[in-house]
Amino acid sequence: MSWSPCPDPTLGDPASVDAIETLVIPRAVDLGGLEVRRALPTTQRQMVGPFIFFDQMGPAEFLTDQGIDVRPHPHINLATVTYLFDGSIRHRDSLGTDAEILPGAVNWMKAGRGIVHSERTDPERRRTGQKLFGLQTWVALPEAQEESDPAFMHHGTESLPVLEDGGVTARLIAGSAFGASSPLATTSETLYSDIQLAPGARVAIEPSVTERAIYTISGEIEIGGQTFPAARLLVLHPGDQIVVRSDRGARIMLFGGEPMEGPRWIWWNFVSSRKERIEQAQEEWRRGRFETVPGDESDFIPLPPTDTKPRRALGGGPYD
Repeated sequence: MSWSPCPDPTLGDPASVDAIETLVIPRAVDLGGLEVRRALPTTQRQMVGPFIFFDQMGPAEFLTDQGIDVRPHPHINLATVTYLFDGSIRHRDSLGTDAEILPGAVNWMKAGRGIVHSERTDPERRRTGQKLFGLQTWVALPEAQEESDPAFMHHGTESLPVLEDGGVTARLIAGSAFGASSPLATTSETLYSDIQLAPGARVAIEPSVTERAIYTISGEIEIGGQTFPAARLLVLHPGDQIVVRSDRGARIMLFGGEPMEGPRWIWWNFVSSRKERIEQAQEEWRRGRFETVPGDESDFIPLPPTDTKPRRALGGGPYD
């Protein structure tokens, strides 16, 4: 998805919860009928492991003849990860991919040296109307793979491991957790899981990777005696095992991984370890040097004004 203007989330005060390093409260912004809550990046927390962008899309309900129309736009040196809870999105890219994203499946699009894609509502779903609720995240690529060939991977609901125990249901999207491993081939050590807790259930979060965070999708959870409602980003202290419980039931996303080997620059839809590479990508998009999306060649998102400079992401810390 394309980076749209969205104010930085505000920082909460997690001082009473030792297990929580940072609490971010995303601010909701309406982008043409679709509510978006951006948890990363923020001035307080830039990255969690390789995750450098985290958007909650919806929940929204589109009536007849409505839907999303994210026109073709470019990415470099990152991978987009799309995961839905409700609705569908039609993904097309410059590799010739034409795929429908459905709830419980995962789309991993590695931009590498450069890719263009669009995300739209299918005509049939537009005619009947639909709900849409999901997450769009970006992960930074290791320096050695930033200029690799672009690629697209899709794993349906049937191929992602689902574990059930004691009122906890966990779908493993990426990495290894709870004794299982996802088939998704990531570019660095990455953890990503969709966890549902029945009323009264609890789940232990092991320190399996250095940087971890929880994003609350619905319901209310308790950690260390403090409760957190939906739409909260909780960055966990490295090395700590924590227990998440919910009296009334909840859904959370657990994500993170190992930090990148160095800082990243970010501007619009571009992420790179080199500032000059982002400036090069700006010029390439301005001059029409990226490949086009088959079947979606007639439209595109213009390059935003370049008077806003790329910002330097210092691993898990704030902007430079």
